[in-house]
Amino acid sequence: MQTTAPVEIRLQGISKAFNGNRVLEGIDLEIYRGDIVAIVGGSGCGKTVLLNHVLGQLKPDSGQIFVADHAIADAPLVELTALEPGEIDQLHTHWGVVFQRNALFSGTVLDNFALWLQEIKNLEEHAIVSIAQSSLDAVDLPNDRDFLDTAVESLSGGMAKRLAVARALSMNPIVVYYDEPTTGLDPTSASQVQDLILATHEKPGPDETIRTSIIITHDKDLLNRLQPRTVMLHEGKIFFDGPFEEFKASASDIIRPYFDLMPVLHNRPAVSC
Repeated sequence: MQTTAPVEIRLQGISKAFNGNRVLEGIDLEIYRGDIVAIVGGSGCGKTVLLNHVLGQLKPDSGQIFVADHAIADAPLVELTALEPGEIDQLHTHWGVVFQRNALFSGTVLDNFALWLQEIKNLEEHAIVSIAQSSLDAVDLPNDRDFLDTAVESLSGGMAKRLAVARALSMNPIVVYYDEPTTGLDPTSASQVQDLILATHEKPGPDETIRTSIIITHDKDLLNRLQPRTVMLHEGKIFFDGPFEEFKASASDIIRPYFDLMPVLHNRPAVSC
């Protein structure tokens, strides 16, 4: 897919195998600044493995990954696979991640903001509290001191998911990654998260920078709501890359069975794949 927007992420020939099982095979993909991209595909197709490569948590067996470095003027592409861990951490200051199963820390709501903002941005408690309150307000959660002191284990599934989004927003990210953000939620909570993802995408980032959103999902309702650019992985390769409406209308004997199965996959417990 071609566009005049700057490239935010570029994958060239990415391959990865585990114990001889090839999960990714020669992935070529460009994601552009301002894109909202959904990565879909059957269980075990490599969606989360691909995301973990882009986040710098995995290194490919072959190929190169380039990401925009927003700490530098005009955000040039840098080769992720050539960076040291500290340099990758610097990139993360411009990213927000909503992990599969939320990945909330034990402790209080405030702890979940503080652990990130202290470690990554070196902020003091008074600044962390202010950011936490603003982020909670943005996702329609209480932001009073009692809620900040609430144990995360006591939150409902929908509230925990919104907290995970709020924590990502607290970084004021330019790029936001979502790994199955609505899996396990009731329809009302899922709809709220879908709207939140779209609102977050449309809200400018730091210095009015346009945001980029990458979503791993089986959620057909989310896709219908957001109408994203859709990238389907199949047998370790990109099988489809285009508008969701074209994906939805496809009669392909690869896409059609997967599309019909999406509600079943979406309602299964989340697993890494």
